[in-house]
Amino acid sequence: MTEYHLQVPLKDEDIKSLRLGDIIYFSGTAWTCRSKLQRYIFDEGHELPFSTEDKNLLIHVGPVVIDENGKWKLVSFMPTSSIRFEKWGEKSIRKFGLKAIVGKTTMGENTARAMKELGCIHATPIGVPVQAFLDRITVKDVYLFDELGSIEAAWILELKDLGPFLVDIDTTGRNHFDRLDSVIDENRKKVYEKLGIPEDFEYTKLY
Repeated sequence: MTEYHLQVPLKDEDIKSLRLGDIIYFSGTAWTCRSKLQRYIFDEGHELPFSTEDKNLLIHVGPVVIDENGKWKLVSFMPTSSIRFEKWGEKSIRKFGLKAIVGKTTMGENTARAMKELGCIHATPIGVPVQAFLDRITVKDVYLFDELGSIEAAWILELKDLGPFLVDIDTTGRNHFDRLDSVIDENRKKVYEKLGIPEDFEYTKLY
């Protein structure tokens, strides 16, 4: 496990050096995305109203932002589960030129395959209280606020050493959680054998 502090826009050499379990922090410009935005772009055929060339880090999050005296103020920020957006994962990487996606949990096989082909990683937050991110984020701009609403709009954020995030899919296409599942399953079999529990054991149904 190695710790990295990366600057956005992310470079190929930075991303390809990362491996499963590495810890990363991000500085620079990123943007947010949830279901409605991806549906708006990929299913309804609209174009994203800004360039992602200099902000190739996408965060799956619906931040809570308020207008305070004419300025945007971030009051809540915690990435949401990325696996919910697996349908658009590969398309997002190809269309937006992404080098990293941040979100809770992980993503599926199609996205992992695109990450291997195009050089992109997925990273998930670890051990961070909900409000701990706020001091490291400044709201720069927002797009599609009227069309999608505050939570689903594309917020442009300036990050200052935001993290820690754990690399759970690297550019070789490996998945940290798939490996954990294998270890857990092996341990489960050993415990069953030690306790004399049959492999076809089923939990008792209470109703």
